[in-house]
Amino acid sequence: MGEGREVYSVEIAGVKRDLPLFEVAPGVRIAVLNILGDVELTEAAAEALAERLKNVDFDVLVTAEAKSIPLIYALALRTRKPYVVLRKAYKPYMGNTIQAETLSITTGKPQTLYLDEKDRAMLKGKRVVLVDDVISTGSTLQGMRLVMDKAGAQVVAEAAIFTEGDRAKWRDIIALGHLPVFTD
Repeated sequence: MGEGREVYSVEIAGVKRDLPLFEVAPGVRIAVLNILGDVELTEAAAEALAERLKNVDFDVLVTAEAKSIPLIYALALRTRKPYVVLRKAYKPYMGNTIQAETLSITTGKPQTLYLDEKDRAMLKGKRVVLVDDVISTGSTLQGMRLVMDKAGAQVVAEAAIFTEGDRAKWRDIIALGHLPVFTD
């Protein structure tokens, strides 16, 4: 952490972390969860989410790159289900993609989510669970939903380590916790 940076303390499935607060708009700060490289936290969160998903009938897990990739991999191991990662940049080897645009709270810029041609058949007619590390504005989630709709997949559940902001807006999300938005 940067010296003097405020933090918000959380406990995720028995693992404690101090999340740094970053300003995303004048007078508005969010606690940033970054699970990349944090094996202990990723494993604990995947175990807890797998438990919460045990009564959900689904075929495939889906996330958007990049910070949720370790989580979805660990979750796939526990649920014994395949996973698909929606990409944020098109590469020629991806072929005929399905895409949808979203706006990220962490970058503040529009992003396009791409479903690789090779993954289209895996999703058509399948029941999917959308997974993210944190669901804040819902923009990435909405982008994932649009891609799933275009791919002919049925979203049966949405899961995250945390929801953020208006708690009532996220009551249908399977989450391990909730983060407040900090305002001055």
